[in-house]
Amino acid sequence: MKNKTPIIILLIAVVLLSAGWNIYRYVNRVRFNDNYVNGNTAGNLYNAGLFCESNGQVFFSNPNDEGRLYVMDPNGTNVKKLCDDTVMYINADDNYVYYVRNNDRTDSEYAFFSYNNNSLCRMDRDGGKVYILDQDPCIYASLIGNYIYYLHYDNKDATTLYRIRIDGKERKQVLNYYIFTCSTLGQYFYFNGNQTDGNLYQYDTKTGTQTLMYECDCYKPIVTGDSNVYYMDVTQDMALVHTNTTFNNPVTLTKDSVDLFNVYGSYIYYQVYDKDNPRLCMIKNDGSEETVIAFGTYTHISVTSYYTYFTEYNTGEVFYTPTSNPGALYPFNPPVEK
Repeated sequence: MKNKTPIIILLIAVVLLSAGWNIYRYVNRVRFNDNYVNGNTAGNLYNAGLFCESNGQVFFSNPNDEGRLYVMDPNGTNVKKLCDDTVMYINADDNYVYYVRNNDRTDSEYAFFSYNNNSLCRMDRDGGKVYILDQDPCIYASLIGNYIYYLHYDNKDATTLYRIRIDGKERKQVLNYYIFTCSTLGQYFYFNGNQTDGNLYQYDTKTGTQTLMYECDCYKPIVTGDSNVYYMDVTQDMALVHTNTTFNNPVTLTKDSVDLFNVYGSYIYYQVYDKDNPRLCMIKNDGSEETVIAFGTYTHISVTSYYTYFTEYNTGEVFYTPTSNPGALYPFNPPVEK
């Protein structure tokens, strides 16, 4: 009788290899979302997406470590480094954190476009391997469900709107020009026209169609779930305006020229453009209680449930104030991990 041991060993090896391969595929599978989760708030993404609160954690670009990706509790404790990429436009869902790496380490939005250094990336929430979703230069990334909508740059078309699935598949150009996709609500994002008008539009990511929502001349609108819209009004020299698309009642909240703003709850934070007297301010969303937080020029207004963060333009220093009781600014000095 022939010795069947080699055949048995071979069969066992095949079974083990097959099982190992299936386990590897299961462990490394991409976990998709069951709904149209949105990866960050509109105001944070308009302000470069340096902070992102998700499921009791805050992912952030650490100013003390060249903007590298860290995570902490909302109250600023349990700080942990996740990777060595300098990051912007952070998004997160239940399974992953997404970001645009900015390894040229410059604040300029379009000047830092370079290949490999400014790719769109994904990694597990607790760190680990970094997966490059799009190696081309990217900015203004917004997670909507299982797709990321973002501005993509190449030498052929310059800056245009793209989308890609969170597993890196189905990359395609959505529009052959650029729009901001920061203001998301479920399957929709809202944007100001920049081709023939400045009206407010809604884009349905499920159907790939866009609809005129409100006639105005707005810039970087923020739409909330109750049909309220906040925007900088181009016809009023970038004054801050609030309206409701249902009732059509625009109200100018402040006549100052605004560089940038962020909305959270009943407060709006904004930077006033004034050659002689620039200042960081806040106002209630009904236009009352206008308050100067600090004099000077600030940028990157980022809001979380505990704190709101601001970057001093000239020094790059980051400060924060309590979100529930905004007022005095305190230096933000998170620890650095090697």
